[in-house]
Amino acid sequence: MDVAFRPAEEQFRTELRRYLEQTIPEEWHRPGYWIEKDPAEAFEERRAWERAKAEAGFAGIDWPVEYGGRGGTPGMKAIYDAEMVLADAPRTVNPLGLTFLAPTVMAIGTDAQKKEIIGPMLRNEVIWCQGFSEPGAGSDLAAIATRGVRDGSGESDDFVVNGQKVWTTNAVHGDKIFALVRTDPGSQRHRGISMLLIDMHQPGVEARPLKQMSGASEFGEVFFTDARVPVTEVLGGIDDGWRTAMLLLSFERGASGISQYTEFRRQYDAIVDLARTLGRHTDPVLRDRLARVLTDLECLRLHSMHVLTQVEQGRDLGFEASMTKLIWSETFQDLWEVYDDLLGEDATLDVVDGSSDVIDMRPLHAQAMWSRSVTIWGGSSQVQRNVTAERVLGLPR
Repeated sequence: MDVAFRPAEEQFRTELRRYLEQTIPEEWHRPGYWIEKDPAEAFEERRAWERAKAEAGFAGIDWPVEYGGRGGTPGMKAIYDAEMVLADAPRTVNPLGLTFLAPTVMAIGTDAQKKEIIGPMLRNEVIWCQGFSEPGAGSDLAAIATRGVRDGSGESDDFVVNGQKVWTTNAVHGDKIFALVRTDPGSQRHRGISMLLIDMHQPGVEARPLKQMSGASEFGEVFFTDARVPVTEVLGGIDDGWRTAMLLLSFERGASGISQYTEFRRQYDAIVDLARTLGRHTDPVLRDRLARVLTDLECLRLHSMHVLTQVEQGRDLGFEASMTKLIWSETFQDLWEVYDDLLGEDATLDVVDGSSDVIDMRPLHAQAMWSRSVTIWGGSSQVQRNVTAERVLGLPR
């Protein structure tokens, strides 16, 4: 395991840090800034800033230059992820497109798809959603029921799509959605599925927000009613969508967890400061729990550097990605359970009285509530343990 970055990568860190210092407004560092803004206004503000960052050459860090990227190393991408957290930069408004769809299109897309999708996505001209989960197909993705019937009549050759997707990130802001659709009427399970690239602004596509317990509406549900998708908008081949989906999801495996460690360590420090402010820092039980979480965080950091080393050596991590998901999601959840116990009944309040001032708890509350979901989405902890047991450790089913 290599725990150091190369000189060229450290030079990139210096350039990126200087750019972020020059372009991130001072008000963005205030913890409650994004919570207080109108969600639609905040989205557009983040979108514009991210577009300018791409035009300045600080996007697509490890993408090939021919696709508008920087052509950087995995180490540079890890540095980028960490520095964005340290600078209080806003999260990308196009996460699923940039993380999953773009590298899939680079690998198996047609020339026309590469031209039409990658550049506009990098500049946030087109916001992409992922249409996988359905009301009856969550962890069992192969049970999808949304159907596309081919209609080659007249001058067009389209799929007519009917069905519903749910838990769709950025659904209300989406311009297009890459969706798994059953295109072979008699098929079951993994067979007969295609990945369709669907225009969300056409008639027959409706996105409805889903309000979370934090008050945010990051997710939505999407309804298709006779929506038309040209046959040319199939990614990876008709009825071969399961293979395309597995390729698409594999691009998450290069993530080393360094950005998660960086973010979680900052949150840990904030919780420790809160314990001091509330006079709980001498509680031996609380100190023991914080020490355990800190130990787990450092294990996450070392595991992340191990993963990054393997990626830079060109090794396919495969199913070991399940281990990374387990480590970071459960450590994150443990951290915020300590926070809930630290506050006790005050965990339900927006403000609490500190030793010398009233503390706005909303930014921390939002993270605490979000933490409840991380062991479910992206493959639940139960699923990840099965994958690790069977595919990494070689245990029987």
